[in-house]
Amino acid sequence: MRFLMGVTFIMTTFGASAQTCSPLLNHQFKTLQGQNLNLCDYQGKPILVVNTASKCGFTPQFDKLEKLYSQYKSKGLLVIGFPSNDFKQELTTNSEIGSFCKLTYGVNFPMVSKGSVKGENATPFYKALIKASGTEPKWNFHKYVIAADGKSVQSFYSATEPDDAAILKLIVPHLK
Repeated sequence: MRFLMGVTFIMTTFGASAQTCSPLLNHQFKTLQGQNLNLCDYQGKPILVVNTASKCGFTPQFDKLEKLYSQYKSKGLLVIGFPSNDFKQELTTNSEIGSFCKLTYGVNFPMVSKGSVKGENATPFYKALIKASGTEPKWNFHKYVIAADGKSVQSFYSATEPDDAAILKLIVPHLK
């Protein structure tokens, strides 16, 4: 304890949870499931980000995304879906998207409100991902793995399956 002008300060050493949030992770979302999601809560853990669409040839990847999330969420992995109609293959409303994902693929991982993932209209988070990785999504189910440091980002094209060895290599060793 330290005393200064009659005020007592308790000085402690804080762990990773009290560290300043990485600018890339300094974003908050409302999920389609009705939860608040603060990416700063995942500082120190890997995050798999995917832009999704309900009517795309890659839509069956929801199965593998959910399996990955179910398998590793207790160890710290966040899988997060960002529905987008940038490629003209998404349902109209957030409610329709949420129902489709839950009923068709049993999706429990967080899905946020529909938004843009490319170009001038991209959400601030996606603009940050594009800048950090140097790659803009070319189609639905483009994947980004944000490293546990909250700064490094690897980009994977749509055809790369969520359980691909290259993705798992970036995720699994950093789970607790």
